[in-house]
Amino acid sequence: MNFVIAAGGTGGHLFPGLAVGEVFVKRGHKVMLLISEKEIDALATQGRSEFRIERVPGVGIQSKSPLALIQFALKFRAGLGQVKSLYRDFQPHAALGMGGFTSTAPILAGRSRKIPTFVHESNAIPGKANKLNARLVTRVLLGFSECAKFFPTGKCEITGTPIRTSLAGRLEKSAALAAFNLGPGLPTLLVMGGSQGARGINQALIAALPKLAGRSLQIIHLSGSADEAQLRDSYAKAGIPAFVAAFHHRMEEAYSAADFAIARSGAASLTELSHFALPAILIPYPHAAEDHQTLNAKIFERAGAAALLNERETSGEKLAEKLLWFLDDPTRLAAASARSGELAPKHAAERVADVIQRAAEARNSKPETRNKFQ
Repeated sequence: MNFVIAAGGTGGHLFPGLAVGEVFVKRGHKVMLLISEKEIDALATQGRSEFRIERVPGVGIQSKSPLALIQFALKFRAGLGQVKSLYRDFQPHAALGMGGFTSTAPILAGRSRKIPTFVHESNAIPGKANKLNARLVTRVLLGFSECAKFFPTGKCEITGTPIRTSLAGRLEKSAALAAFNLGPGLPTLLVMGGSQGARGINQALIAALPKLAGRSLQIIHLSGSADEAQLRDSYAKAGIPAFVAAFHHRMEEAYSAADFAIARSGAASLTELSHFALPAILIPYPHAAEDHQTLNAKIFERAGAAALLNERETSGEKLAEKLLWFLDDPTRLAAASARSGELAPKHAAERVADVIQRAAEARNSKPETRNKFQ
C-alpha cells in the first residue's frame, strides 16, 4: 500500500513522522514524505532513499490584515494544487499529518480522494493548525491523553509520540561518555536548548556556575552557535569538565552518557528524555504557541520526573538550587529517573502505523475502492 506522511517545519514534527514512515517501509509499503521548504527538513532527510521525498510549502497565517489573508489564500491554493498533483501520481491509500500548517493541504487532498486521513498531536494542548486539521480528519492521534479534551469525543486515539529509530537503544555508558572526552565516575548533566533557541538556558547556566564550582559534576552542553565560545570559557574558569558544541547529531550518545538533563519541553524532547529515563529541569520555550511547552512540562513535574522553571523567572541561583537538589541526593535522582522512564510511550510508531493501516485496509477492501486502485 501507499502512505503519505506530511511532517515538516520543526524536528518535533519531522522526526516522529520519519519513525512512522520507517515502520511502513519495514512492512513492505511505500511512503511519500512531504516536508517543508525549511533547511532543517532538507538536512534531516538527506540520504533517506527509502522514502519518496517531496518539498511543499507550509503556509501559516501571519496576520489578519486583508493583504496577508489574500497572500495566504493564494499560496495555500497553489500548495494544495501541488499536493493533489502528487497524489494523482502516487495514489495514496491514507495520509498522516504530523501537525502544523504543513499538514493541512495533504489532509484536504486526502479528503478529496476519500481516503482515510489522520493528524498526530504530540503536545498537551493543540496549536491553531491542529485544531483546524482535527475537524478534517478521520482520526486524531495523541501523544498525551491530557490533550483529548480539546477534540471531539470519540475521535481521538492515544498512541504516544513516535521516537526516531536511531534512539531505539541505550549505548554502553562508558563508550557514550568517551564520545565526549568524558570519563565515568562523575554525575553527567546534559544541557540542550532545542531547535527554537537555547540562549535563555545558556545564560542562566553561566550565572549558576559560581554555585556549582567544586561540585562533582561534568557537563555535555549543546549550546547552539551563539554562546558556544562563552560557555567553553566559563566552564574552564569554573573548573568543571565539559563538552561544549553547537550541535551533536548522534543524540543516542548524549542521552546514554547523561544522568539528568536541562532541556526545553517540546513533546519530542520529552519523549526522548523519558525513553532514556532521564529526569530533567525543564525550562519551557517562552514563545511556544499556546504556551504548550509549559503544559507539557507540568505533566512530567506532576509525575515526579522533572522540575519546572519559568525562563523569565530563572536566575543563576534558582537554577543552581534545582541542580543541587538532584546532585545532593542520589536516591532522589534515581527515583526521578525511574518516574521518567515510566512516562516513555511504548511502541508509539507501530501503534500509529497500526491505526492508519487498519483504516486503509478497511477502505481498500470495499469493491469500488479496490477497483479504483487496481
